Amino acid sequence: MSKLEAILSQEVEAEIQAVLQEAKAKAEALRSEAKAKAEGLLSARKRALEASLQAAIRRAESAGELLLATARTEAKGEVLSQVKAKVEEALRALPDSPDWPQVLRKLAEEALAALGEPEALASHPDNLPHLEGLARERGLELRADPALRLGVRAIGKGGRTQVENALLSRLERAWDALSSKVAQVVWG
Repeated sequence: MSKLEAILSQEVEAEIQAVLQEAKAKAEALRSEAKAKAEGLLSARKRALEASLQAAIRRAESAGELLLATARTEAKGEVLSQVKAKVEEALRALPDSPDWPQVLRKLAEEALAALGEPEALASHPDNLPHLEGLARERGLELRADPALRLGVRAIGKGGRTQVENALLSRLERAWDALSSKVAQVVWG
């Protein structure tokens, strides 16, 4: 039996080698497949992370641009507010100017022209002496109104209609158009 044993042993050894080769081939195929899947997952994850990074960069850039635009807008608003404050300051200083009586008369004439039948003019008590000549010419009563430092109010017959013509209120009404012109001059 030794020959038979040797033959069987060779066959078993050959079968073992064949099974071992098949197992190695399957293991190599599984390893290659796993490696390919891992590389694919790694590559996909890397692309996803790169896309997330780019999206985060775009968001950060957009946020930065928005903050910059907001800061510029706020700065422009502050500059326009400062300009308006300087204009208001200059208007408040007009009563001390030698030209104030003519400015006040012009304001009064504009207000009176808007009324059909005026009976009185009202203004700050300090302004009344500058309006006496106009009031005499037109037969109007002068009335003191401490709130009207920078303007006048023409009062119609019976007091039912009134037209106020004051520098600060005119500035307020015209500020949108004026601020656009100021912005154009300052920032082009």
